[in-house]
Amino acid sequence: MTAATTLPGRLAAFVQGMDAALGAGSDEPRTVEACAALLRELVAHDDWLPEACSHPHPVHYQQYLLHRDPAGRYSVVSFVWGPGQRTPIHDHCTWGVIGMLRGAEYSRAYARENGRLVPATTEERIEPGQATCVSPSIGDIHLVRNAYDDRVSISIHVYGTDIGKQSRHVYDAETGVAKSFVSGYANA
Repeated sequence: MTAATTLPGRLAAFVQGMDAALGAGSDEPRTVEACAALLRELVAHDDWLPEACSHPHPVHYQQYLLHRDPAGRYSVVSFVWGPGQRTPIHDHCTWGVIGMLRGAEYSRAYARENGRLVPATTEERIEPGQATCVSPSIGDIHLVRNAYDDRVSISIHVYGTDIGKQSRHVYDAETGVAKSFVSGYANA
């Protein structure tokens, strides 16, 4: 899905809003703020996500491309979390806004201290209709997990690049050593 004309109504409206926000030439904080407001509106309704982009995988989370801006300014992705699934500790190397559509998820931030990764003492729980942000300027390293061990959760992620092609990092929890990866998409 890449053309706004093929997108479901609510997602098409979100894309139009993002295009307008980015067309205004905003700096990163304003872009993230505008994206978060638009994303909260989008995830306040659970009637638009294409069925094909909502299927869990039995072993690992799925990342489905919903929209890729033709100019490469942002991408919109659904993350489908099977029961108990989690990410490794990772970063994004760009700004991102995460909105919860179904279920719930936990995010634990990590910071670098003396070359090691130190986890935040608490996790942030994200519920349907809520949004949270990441960015190299505000904190970009975290581990995310489905809040439920018995059901699927789905979150919608918007990133300041085509995240499926972005080189980024996973981190070893013990040593903090980074390994580069490119995530791709389950449907592209």
